[in-house]
Amino acid sequence: GTAVPCTVVSAGPCPVIQIKEEGKDGYNALQIGFDSIKEGKANKASRGHQAKADKGCFRILRELRMDSVGEYELGQEITVESFAPGDSVQVTGTSKGKGFQGVMKRWNFRGMPASHGHEKVHRSTGSIGHATFPGKVFKNKKMPGQMGNKTVTTIGLSVIDVRPEDNILIIR
Repeated sequence: GTAVPCTVVSAGPCPVIQIKEEGKDGYNALQIGFDSIKEGKANKASRGHQAKADKGCFRILRELRMDSVGEYELGQEITVESFAPGDSVQVTGTSKGKGFQGVMKRWNFRGMPASHGHEKVHRSTGSIGHATFPGKVFKNKKMPGQMGNKTVTTIGLSVIDVRPEDNILIIR
């Protein structure tokens, strides 16, 4: 009877495009494809690479690191049936872009006092470095700039429901 906030994720079926093995590539991984496209939209190198699996061309290729890849074969489809309710997953995506922002919004700076001689500097950065030594602004100094529109990974999310007929995962 409780309302649970969830996100519906389309996840599959994803064919195995390439199998990477420890002896040949230095690590074990599966390269899978998602979001099929017309063959003409893929470049020639990508077409040749994906032709080995004989499943068509895909817009997105991702690698899944694994301990062993012996039970998988080229062209085999990985579906949402490999997930079960209660599984823990991590989701990677692009955060909302918020444009150019000042330090108060971007880095939660406190700002300057509103009185006692401060004029037109209430939302400014303040001092950003030293005078003579070291006489520079250090790298990674928190300053105004582009906020959001970055790749963000959230870990420890739980699968609430799996719908194999629609290739859908419902994630809390």
